[in-house]
Amino acid sequence: MSVDTADSELKARHRKMWASGDYPSMVETFLLPLGPRLVEACAIQPGDRVLDVAAGTGNAAIQAAERGATVTASDLTPELLAAGRASTDAKLEWVEGDAENLPFEDESFDVVMSSIGAMFAPHHQAVADELVRVCRPGGRIGLLSWTPEGMLGALFRTIGPFAPPPPAGAQPPPLWGSEEHLRGLFGGRVDWTTLERDVLEITAFEHPRDYGEHFKARYGPSIAARANAEKDGREDEFDRALDEFCDEWNLGTPEQARFEKEYLVAVGTR
Repeated sequence: MSVDTADSELKARHRKMWASGDYPSMVETFLLPLGPRLVEACAIQPGDRVLDVAAGTGNAAIQAAERGATVTASDLTPELLAAGRASTDAKLEWVEGDAENLPFEDESFDVVMSSIGAMFAPHHQAVADELVRVCRPGGRIGLLSWTPEGMLGALFRTIGPFAPPPPAGAQPPPLWGSEEHLRGLFGGRVDWTTLERDVLEITAFEHPRDYGEHFKARYGPSIAARANAEKDGREDEFDRALDEFCDEWNLGTPEQARFEKEYLVAVGTR
């Protein structure tokens, strides 16, 4: 199999994974605060040319457009872009595109950002190189990423043993939430002016294990991992591991769950 064929098949699997379940409803349930958080950190102004990479349903892109920026929302999964387009009257462009090979000219944007999106592309260095390439000199690169030490990092460690083997050269998504990893990816090409850790508080679930059921039904990576576990006859083991994860990370009570998901906001000048 050629490298190009293998990469095309990998991208097709990624599209299918993120189109499975119901990621748009997850955004509506508890992820909405993240888009405005990143847009504020990037100090987006009217007239800025903004690219939202791996934009999903446009949680950050729509906020930027509502500030008067000229916005392009790009994502590998057309189903997510369609859901975003249908959800808003804001004027922005929706473009299917791979974060590892963006379909845009060099130095095209004043702000290049990604909220819990680009981090899920498997080849981190390729993504970082593309973010830099399409950002003009003096422009801003802004990223909001789950951290390795936080709840999403722990979730991936929980479901990882049940998931299909990662592709060659792939790195774990939560590494994007590591300051050291970012500095390694971008080197001296970005001057980071903001590196702040914060938490997203989640109180949308009554019982702790409802969070796990939500992820099993709606979140592409969890759906793929459980399907692989079922193929191996390990679905009960998967379910127990996810239940234990929810119990461990619950900061509320058995009757009212509360979770905190740590993320890193990184904004810098190219």
